[in-house]
Amino acid sequence: KKRIEMICKNWQDQKIIRQVIIFLRTHAISPTYAQKIYKMYGNSSIQKVKENPYILAKEITGIGFKIADNIAEKLGFEKTSKLRIESGIEYVLFELTNAGHTCYPVDDFLKAAQKILEVEDILIKEELDSLILKSQVIKDTLEKDGEKKDFIWLKSFYYFEQNIAKELNRIKTSNSNLRVINTVKAVLWAEKKLNVELAINQKIAIKESIEQKLHIITGGPGTGKSTITTAILKILDEVTTKIYLCAPTGRAAKRLSEITKKKAYTIHSLLECDFSSKGFKRDENSPLKCDLVIVDEASMIDTLLLYHFLKAIPSNAKVIFIGDIDQLPSVGAGNTLKDMIASDKISFTKLTEIYRQAKDSKIILNAHLINQAKLPDLHTDKTSDFRFIYLEDLDDIEKKILYLVEKELPKKNFDPLDDIQVIAPMKRGKVGIENLNLVLQNTLNPSSKPLYRSGRRFHEKDKVMQIKNNYQKNVFNGDIGRILKIDNIDQRVDIAFDETVVSYDFSELDEINLAYCVSVHKYQGSECPCIIMPIHTTHFKLLQKNLLYTAITRGKKLVILIGTTKALSIAVQNKEVLRRYTGLENAIRNIGSKAQEIFLPGF
Repeated sequence: KKRIEMICKNWQDQKIIRQVIIFLRTHAISPTYAQKIYKMYGNSSIQKVKENPYILAKEITGIGFKIADNIAEKLGFEKTSKLRIESGIEYVLFELTNAGHTCYPVDDFLKAAQKILEVEDILIKEELDSLILKSQVIKDTLEKDGEKKDFIWLKSFYYFEQNIAKELNRIKTSNSNLRVINTVKAVLWAEKKLNVELAINQKIAIKESIEQKLHIITGGPGTGKSTITTAILKILDEVTTKIYLCAPTGRAAKRLSEITKKKAYTIHSLLECDFSSKGFKRDENSPLKCDLVIVDEASMIDTLLLYHFLKAIPSNAKVIFIGDIDQLPSVGAGNTLKDMIASDKISFTKLTEIYRQAKDSKIILNAHLINQAKLPDLHTDKTSDFRFIYLEDLDDIEKKILYLVEKELPKKNFDPLDDIQVIAPMKRGKVGIENLNLVLQNTLNPSSKPLYRSGRRFHEKDKVMQIKNNYQKNVFNGDIGRILKIDNIDQRVDIAFDETVVSYDFSELDEINLAYCVSVHKYQGSECPCIIMPIHTTHFKLLQKNLLYTAITRGKKLVILIGTTKALSIAVQNKEVLRRYTGLENAIRNIGSKAQEIFLPGF
């Protein structure tokens, strides 16, 4: 009976979808995308696509400019049409934000846009000037590497950066609610209470964090960031109960809770997601009620999240950012922690010394060697927490990974799914994320009833990852869960993320990826007892110092690198970290002269 009702309901729902599918099939669009288009635009889908096919590149996940451009061509749009060039400009800028930039040099942008649009430069320039005139794109001058250049921003990102600067200035220049305390005595008292002996630099970090309205603490693993956080809390708990702890990801928040023995929130949950507006309930009109907010793993906060976070901070509260600027920057656009420090307008403490208990860890010692552009120490014994396995052949590397995960490490009490995470620098190739996910899925969780959706294969009990923020479901980019149930009748998949079970319609499964193997970027802010990473010269494009550094600092008890010393050497020496163009450092530095000018409507 349930199945009959489902079929009847689907038949009604599919009437208009069928028309949309037939229309779109003539323009080489798959039924999966047709359903998404219908979900977005409903009965006006065909009309919307006919009016402006380029809107699909902006609003439908998975449809890029090239697909939209093919539809436009079939609908008779000229290559030189203003609508095409305007959409192409916005698309290129949007793609650049996906690559981490909040702005881009005009000259380099024109070259990038010309590659995509294949029209004369002059036409792109004219349309860009028109968008600048309409304030859809913002042009401003920045000083980079000692010379002044013209940069362009999508309006929203210009607004975010200028307002982050304004909010930081507001917090920094307002008085604190907390009474003034003798920090020298307070630090001595905390040492006794916690039974620790703090180093001079740690004492400075605690003192500055207590005395300043805004302070940043940055340092690598083993430099005592956790001890400092605990000491600050010990002292300020005596002064106020209104303290919030938060981090950008669920895993990072969980770890912060374990260290401090206090409740820690994700930034999203602290700001209270508002599903209807895809924004947050906490903002300048409804700020957080607190005297202090401590933010851990702050290098992971992108421009958009930092903007929303700062808006919700009351003027009389203190904010302490704790992070590691040598890790990879955020998945989203920006390089916020680095820019705040580089502005020289916000006080910060840089921790460099590795403390006693960390000196026994080869993971930590090697992380610091890599950070100094030196080769890690590969001469380790069986008891070491860091191993390097030399293998050149890609098939051998794949086999070794499978053997370690399935056979060798479980004997040492590492659970293949809960305690081991394979991470890889690249998507494609024999030891890339996509292939390793499939072979690990077959090995660890085979199934005779797979579900094929969006070019992916899912099994019940699979380890999976959410790959974009979904405010409605309250799951976020990088969250890892397990598939509990695949319901083919209701076309639904239930996934457990920690204690929460979230239901996905089959059409929403493009938000989910297998997570037996994940990218270094996606695993930032997370930790696992054991990390395994292939490192091979076929990954040469992505062999970078900060990527390797971030990867090995994810491991708590054991890190195993498998590959060649040549690849390792390339990564360590590649200091040319993929550059991100941002305007935040400039915005913070110039806040005095620019704060009054900034108001862009429509946000």
